[in-house]
Amino acid sequence: MAEATTHDPGPLLRISALEKSYGAVSVLRGVDLDVARGQVVTVIGPSGSGKTTLLRCVNFLEVYDGGSIRIDGQEVGYRDLARRRMRSERELARMRAETGMVFQMFNLFPHLTAAENIMLGLVQVRGKPRKEARAIAAHWLDRVGLADKLDRLPSELSGGQQQRVGIARAVAMDPKILLLDEITSALDPELVSEVLDVVLKLAEEGMTMLVVMADGAVAAAGPPGELFDGVSGGERLRGFLARFERFHKR
Repeated sequence: MAEATTHDPGPLLRISALEKSYGAVSVLRGVDLDVARGQVVTVIGPSGSGKTTLLRCVNFLEVYDGGSIRIDGQEVGYRDLARRRMRSERELARMRAETGMVFQMFNLFPHLTAAENIMLGLVQVRGKPRKEARAIAAHWLDRVGLADKLDRLPSELSGGQQQRVGIARAVAMDPKILLLDEITSALDPELVSEVLDVVLKLAEEGMTMLVVMADGAVAAAGPPGELFDGVSGGERLRGFLARFERFHKR
């Protein structure tokens, strides 16, 4: 009797030898990174180290010069990687719908209500009827603690509330992977925790791995305990993490 075998689908996101330059400035130099299904990966590093560029390449908001980015086995930006033939705009829209992106500066449409900001992608990209899209918007606004802000404009919301709408907008699309681009950096300190609480709730079922990025290449990778305890990563990583020591001791 033949022994049954199980198919290993591999990582949800696989980045291989990724390269990106702006003119003579090389930002990403051969980055390799795998993210498993259900895993939460945090990329940290100083300003200018390539964190945002990496995320924008994953969502193909930036064209990557070399290497490969695959989500669920599909190349993100190219239909023919060997010849670097880009996908059509329709194909790119479909691929981007698989990656929810939450931006540093919220990027909500100012003339649309919280519900309408969430509904836009559901209607135009996912093809949902407006009634169903509004119900999904209401569900996710409730999940992020904004059930009473359904019909408020962004100008009527605090920065933390706007960012929570941004998170709701991203996850409402049912993406395969959620990309968070320094989502608390534009917030007043007292608003940071309300946004991080939402992210933590979304991540409760995931395994955690922390990946540190410095100067456009992965400098250290491992479980959070090892990285924060200085087991791996070297002096540069320990110096960077030392800035957060007072928060770690709380």
